[in-house]
Amino acid sequence: MAPSSETASVEDMEVKLETKHVEDTKDDIPSQSLDTIEDTQTGYFTWLVSITIGVGGFLFGYDTGIISAVLVVLGDDLGHDLISNEKELITSITSGGAFIGALAAGCSADRYGRKPAIFTGCIVFVIGAVLQACAYSLIQMTIGRFVIGLGVGSAAMIIPLYIAEVSPAKYRGRMIGIDNMSITGGQLIAYGVGAGLANTSHGWRYMVGLGAVPAILLGVCLQFCPESPRQLIYQNKTEEATKVVAKIFPNGSDLQVRQKVQRMTIDVDEALAFSGEGEFWRQMKQMYTVPANLRALVAACGLMGMQQFTGYNTLMYYSSTLFGIVGFTNPIAVGTIIAGTGFACTIIYFLLIDRFGRRFILLATMWGMPADNMKAAFLAITAIGFHYIPTRPDLTLEKTDIGWSAYLVLASMIIFVVFYSLGIGNLAWVSSEFFPTEIRALGTMMMTCTCWGTTIIVASTFLTQMENTTPSGAFGFYAVLCFIGWIGVYFIYPEVKGMTLEDIREVFNHGFGVEYARDIQKKLAYKKRNRAQGESKGGAEP
Repeated sequence: MAPSSETASVEDMEVKLETKHVEDTKDDIPSQSLDTIEDTQTGYFTWLVSITIGVGGFLFGYDTGIISAVLVVLGDDLGHDLISNEKELITSITSGGAFIGALAAGCSADRYGRKPAIFTGCIVFVIGAVLQACAYSLIQMTIGRFVIGLGVGSAAMIIPLYIAEVSPAKYRGRMIGIDNMSITGGQLIAYGVGAGLANTSHGWRYMVGLGAVPAILLGVCLQFCPESPRQLIYQNKTEEATKVVAKIFPNGSDLQVRQKVQRMTIDVDEALAFSGEGEFWRQMKQMYTVPANLRALVAACGLMGMQQFTGYNTLMYYSSTLFGIVGFTNPIAVGTIIAGTGFACTIIYFLLIDRFGRRFILLATMWGMPADNMKAAFLAITAIGFHYIPTRPDLTLEKTDIGWSAYLVLASMIIFVVFYSLGIGNLAWVSSEFFPTEIRALGTMMMTCTCWGTTIIVASTFLTQMENTTPSGAFGFYAVLCFIGWIGVYFIYPEVKGMTLEDIREVFNHGFGVEYARDIQKKLAYKKRNRAQGESKGGAEP
């Protein structure tokens, strides 16, 4: 019987990858053979580094969550009660600062390294927290929110990039997931702090001031973390890079460590040949004029933009306001349910990401199977619930009793957060792995700027949108965007789980690489089965 076309394609892939690779060494050694260290058992070092650096995600999460409580208890402490436009200003201005902070970090990450950008972000975050805590006017609060945004943007841009570069391929999704858990953990703790200090005189000052604590902690612990080995090679510090690789793969032999460094060196040399050392504008041009780079950028930034246009951050920024609108008497405490749900589901995501892969999880959670209807559907249910809540144009209730529609809104929001946190909420940050070495910092910068740019749009228009289109119309709008995003993922988002960063660059040389990556995944699964069978046979021998 003739082999099927699918089997043939897998066999062809085997031949191509075993005989020739885009990143072969000068001696024609297949570059795949230089990655055998990836099959060794990972030690604790990389996990400890990822957990330490993940504290930076806490900065992002805490600031996102705490502003929700601050908006409820702020009162007239800034000279007058804030109207909707002013609340949108102090909320969205942080995203504006984060946009600029991400740009600054992206422009300096290759020249000065990953660690200095993270440390600078910590210092700026502390300054911003102090400025907010000492604010007595709207303009002072706005400046403090902008400055803290600079720190948040720098950390949010560099941290997933750094973790991706120090992680073994088989655990890269989980290790970047530590940053995501820190974000949702920060949101949860922020809501807890907000609820605890809600009835304290000027309690909001303590809320924002406490944000400096994790920034100081990260700044101290950062001194014990290594620089990215790929960045060290980029700076011609090969000996230091070799020591870091040996710590990342403690069970690898000296030969395997040297081979891994050689593989990274090949990739860095190729990157420098493409872009030229230190030539920022040439690298930027490469990102848009090289078709493979542009496709990677579209896939990564498209998913990040859609992450924000699902409307999730409206729940984080305005959840206490929303639950006050629907009639709950303790909206900050109710908002804690949303943050707690997000944190719990991020832990589940952490366990699933490298087992089921990025693409499957996205397709299952952004829209899902016909029986589930998942995230977009629950946003639609939220819209229906708001339709039956009697509100005035200024978003105040016409009656104060809590009816079935309020509980429907709460339940649908919780389920929406479940699917968001299991999928796009965390996975969008993993897409930094799409970019090749020569543009990885700039690509991650653009991805992060997409995050903050779309966040500015959402945060600065949400309350006004609800006033003009009703809460029902606002959430119905986000439901439609979720479905559009699901279509985009289906056609342009490839599966790259288990692939090294050096191998992922080849995916986007084949269109958006969805089919090509699927063949690669079949090959990786085939090799994994063979390795498992070999180990079981070896264990059965006397």
